[in-house]
Amino acid sequence: MGEDGPMGELILIRHGETAWSKALKHTGRTDIPLTPAGEKAAAALAQDLAARHISAAFASPAQRAVRTAELAGLTKVTTDPDLWEWDYGGFEGKTSEEIQAQRPGWYLWRDGVVPGDAEHPGETVDQVGARADRVLGRVRPVLATGDVALVAHGHLLRILTARWLGLAADGGRLFALATSTLSTLGTEHDEPVISTWNVPPTRG
Repeated sequence: MGEDGPMGELILIRHGETAWSKALKHTGRTDIPLTPAGEKAAAALAQDLAARHISAAFASPAQRAVRTAELAGLTKVTTDPDLWEWDYGGFEGKTSEEIQAQRPGWYLWRDGVVPGDAEHPGETVDQVGARADRVLGRVRPVLATGDVALVAHGHLLRILTARWLGLAADGGRLFALATSTLSTLGTEHDEPVISTWNVPPTRG
């Protein structure tokens, strides 16, 4: 629970490593599994989460998020399509280096993505921000009963953090986030704050 009152904290969990995250490829809607190392690190999160009073848990429908939630010991997890990662459109599966070879100086947070195929139409940062806002609108009432865990993706969780703090969606560029980490968002004197950030498992 939060230190300044009865409201719980929002626990952000970035999914474990995948082959694409390890290779630094933009992984939006491509549904790929965790690596063995990713599964091990996700399971190591269970000890840290066991000490929390978690009232509800939500996960992206992506198997890398659902599996992370399972390995981390979360129960009664509800999948939420709004927790899907940023749709990278035509940049899906490409590294920043590959994109910059075609578009010198390209920067995701400033320049965005190009449309892809029917399954990867692409999103603007503000469209991802609108999804994050919907998630926050649903979980805020639940925080009155304890902590809420969100298991999702790097860029989505960074954008959600920016929106929690009252920043524009592109403020997510300020918050680096590694795989298999815990972060917590709370309040201090009724103002939104980051309580902890990008913390690896105690036992990895």
